[in-house]
Amino acid sequence: MSTRTSTSTGTSTGTGTGTAQRIADRYVALWNEPDPEQRRRAVEELWSANGVHLLQPPEDMRERAAELDFAETVLEARGHDALEQRVARAHEEFVAGGGYAFREQGEAVRVGDAVKLTWVMVRPGENEVLGGGVEVLVLDEDGRIATDYQFPGL
Repeated sequence: MSTRTSTSTGTSTGTGTGTAQRIADRYVALWNEPDPEQRRRAVEELWSANGVHLLQPPEDMRERAAELDFAETVLEARGHDALEQRVARAHEEFVAGGGYAFREQGEAVRVGDAVKLTWVMVRPGENEVLGGGVEVLVLDEDGRIATDYQFPGL
Protein backbone atom coordinates (compact mmCIF):
# COMPACT_ATOMS: atom_id res chain seq x y z
CA MET A 1 0.00 0.00 0.00
CA SER A 2 1.39 3.37 -1.02
CA THR A 3 1.69 6.04 1.63
CA ARG A 4 2.54 8.85 -0.79
CA THR A 5 0.58 12.04 -0.26
CA SER A 6 0.93 15.54 -1.54
CA THR A 7 -0.23 18.95 -0.49
CA SER A 8 0.27 22.30 -2.12
CA THR A 9 3.99 21.68 -2.54
CA GLY A 10 3.81 18.03 -3.57
CA THR A 11 3.99 16.57 -7.02
CA SER A 12 1.63 14.16 -8.65
CA THR A 13 1.32 11.66 -11.40
CA GLY A 14 -0.70 12.34 -14.54
CA THR A 15 -0.54 15.23 -16.96
CA GLY A 16 -3.86 16.87 -16.11
CA THR A 17 -4.20 19.19 -13.16
CA GLY A 18 -1.13 18.76 -10.93
CA THR A 19 -0.67 19.07 -7.20
CA ALA A 20 -3.50 18.87 -4.69
CA GLN A 21 -3.49 22.61 -4.09
CA ARG A 22 -3.38 23.45 -7.80
CA ILE A 23 -6.34 21.14 -8.39
CA ALA A 24 -8.22 22.75 -5.49
CA ASP A 25 -7.40 26.27 -6.68
CA ARG A 26 -8.71 25.56 -10.17
CA TYR A 27 -11.75 23.69 -8.88
CA VAL A 28 -12.91 26.47 -6.54
CA ALA A 29 -12.15 29.21 -9.11
CA LEU A 30 -14.46 27.44 -11.57
CA TRP A 31 -17.51 27.94 -9.33
CA ASN A 32 -16.78 31.69 -9.08
CA GLU A 33 -16.09 32.21 -12.81
CA PRO A 34 -18.57 34.70 -14.34
CA ASP A 35 -17.73 34.02 -18.00
CA PRO A 36 -19.68 31.03 -19.43
CA GLU A 37 -17.00 30.27 -22.04
CA GLN A 38 -14.27 30.23 -19.40
CA ARG A 39 -16.42 27.97 -17.19
CA ARG A 40 -16.93 25.55 -20.09
CA ARG A 41 -13.20 25.49 -20.82
CA ALA A 42 -12.44 24.89 -17.13
CA VAL A 43 -14.97 22.02 -16.96
CA GLU A 44 -13.33 20.38 -19.98
CA GLU A 45 -9.85 20.83 -18.51
CA LEU A 46 -10.71 19.65 -14.99
CA TRP A 47 -13.05 16.70 -15.65
CA SER A 48 -12.65 13.67 -17.88
CA ALA A 49 -15.18 13.47 -20.74
CA ASN A 50 -17.37 11.09 -18.73
CA GLY A 51 -16.60 12.67 -15.35
CA VAL A 52 -19.33 12.73 -12.73
CA HIS A 53 -20.29 15.10 -9.93
CA LEU A 54 -22.23 13.43 -7.11
CA LEU A 55 -23.91 15.68 -4.58
CA GLN A 56 -25.35 14.73 -1.25
CA PRO A 57 -28.39 17.04 -1.27
CA PRO A 58 -29.46 19.21 1.67
CA GLU A 59 -31.15 17.56 4.64
CA ASP A 60 -34.63 18.87 3.76
CA MET A 61 -34.42 17.27 0.31
CA ARG A 62 -33.22 13.97 1.79
CA GLU A 63 -36.06 14.01 4.33
CA ARG A 64 -38.67 14.67 1.63
CA ALA A 65 -37.23 11.85 -0.50
CA ALA A 66 -37.41 9.49 2.50
CA GLU A 67 -41.08 10.42 2.93
CA LEU A 68 -41.56 9.28 -0.67
CA ASP A 69 -39.77 5.97 0.11
CA PHE A 70 -36.54 6.76 -1.69
CA ALA A 71 -33.81 4.95 0.23
CA GLU A 72 -31.04 7.16 -1.16
CA THR A 73 -31.00 10.59 -2.69
CA VAL A 74 -27.91 11.53 -4.65
CA LEU A 75 -27.87 14.20 -7.32
CA GLU A 76 -25.68 13.43 -10.33
CA ALA A 77 -24.23 15.37 -13.27
CA ARG A 78 -22.29 13.24 -15.77
CA GLY A 79 -20.31 14.42 -18.79
CA HIS A 80 -19.12 17.89 -19.75
CA ASP A 81 -22.54 19.23 -20.78
CA ALA A 82 -24.24 18.21 -17.54
CA LEU A 83 -21.26 19.36 -15.46
CA GLU A 84 -21.30 22.74 -17.18
CA GLN A 85 -25.03 23.06 -16.45
CA ARG A 86 -24.46 22.14 -12.80
CA VAL A 87 -21.72 24.74 -12.38
CA ALA A 88 -23.71 27.40 -14.26
CA ARG A 89 -26.78 26.80 -12.09
CA ALA A 90 -24.74 27.06 -8.88
CA HIS A 91 -23.08 30.23 -10.18
CA GLU A 92 -26.44 31.80 -11.05
CA GLU A 93 -27.95 30.94 -7.68
CA PHE A 94 -25.11 31.62 -5.29
CA VAL A 95 -22.56 33.91 -6.97
CA ALA A 96 -24.38 36.08 -9.53
CA GLY A 97 -27.81 35.96 -7.87
CA GLY A 98 -26.87 35.52 -4.23
CA GLY A 99 -23.83 37.74 -3.95
CA TYR A 100 -21.64 35.00 -2.48
CA ALA A 101 -18.18 33.70 -3.32
CA PHE A 102 -16.61 30.31 -2.81
CA ARG A 103 -13.12 29.90 -1.42
CA GLU A 104 -10.94 27.14 -0.10
CA GLN A 105 -10.45 26.58 3.58
CA GLY A 106 -7.18 25.01 4.63
CA GLU A 107 -4.87 23.01 2.42
CA ALA A 108 -5.94 20.40 -0.07
CA VAL A 109 -4.48 16.92 0.42
CA ARG A 110 -3.79 14.24 -2.16
CA VAL A 111 -3.47 10.53 -1.43
CA GLY A 112 -2.94 8.42 -4.53
CA ASP A 113 -5.61 9.37 -7.03
CA ALA A 114 -7.85 11.20 -4.52
CA VAL A 115 -7.81 14.88 -3.58
CA LYS A 116 -9.72 16.20 -0.56
CA LEU A 117 -10.49 19.86 -0.13
CA THR A 118 -12.73 21.96 2.06
CA TRP A 119 -14.57 24.96 0.66
CA VAL A 120 -16.64 27.71 2.21
CA MET A 121 -19.20 30.21 0.97
CA VAL A 122 -18.78 33.83 2.08
CA ARG A 123 -19.83 37.31 1.03
CA PRO A 124 -16.95 38.90 -0.95
CA GLY A 125 -14.70 40.88 1.37
CA GLU A 126 -16.09 39.25 4.50
CA ASN A 127 -14.84 36.34 6.58
CA GLU A 128 -18.10 35.03 8.04
CA VAL A 129 -18.66 31.49 6.76
CA LEU A 130 -22.25 31.13 5.55
CA GLY A 131 -21.94 27.60 4.22
CA GLY A 132 -19.43 25.12 2.93
CA GLY A 133 -18.51 21.53 2.47
CA VAL A 134 -15.96 18.89 1.68
CA GLU A 135 -15.06 17.71 -1.79
CA VAL A 136 -13.37 14.40 -2.61
CA LEU A 137 -12.08 14.30 -6.18
CA VAL A 138 -11.00 10.98 -7.67
CA LEU A 139 -8.64 11.52 -10.59
CA ASP A 140 -8.20 9.42 -13.70
CA GLU A 141 -4.84 8.37 -15.16
CA ASP A 142 -4.53 11.76 -16.93
CA GLY A 143 -5.02 13.69 -13.70
CA ARG A 144 -8.56 14.82 -14.56
CA ILE A 145 -11.55 14.42 -12.28
CA ALA A 146 -13.30 11.11 -12.89
CA THR A 147 -15.59 11.34 -9.86
CA ASP A 148 -16.36 14.36 -7.71
CA TYR A 149 -18.07 13.65 -4.39
CA GLN A 150 -19.54 16.78 -2.81
CA PHE A 151 -20.63 16.84 0.84
CA PRO A 152 -22.12 20.26 1.65
CA GLY A 153 -22.93 21.23 5.19
CA LEU A 154 -20.14 22.83 7.20
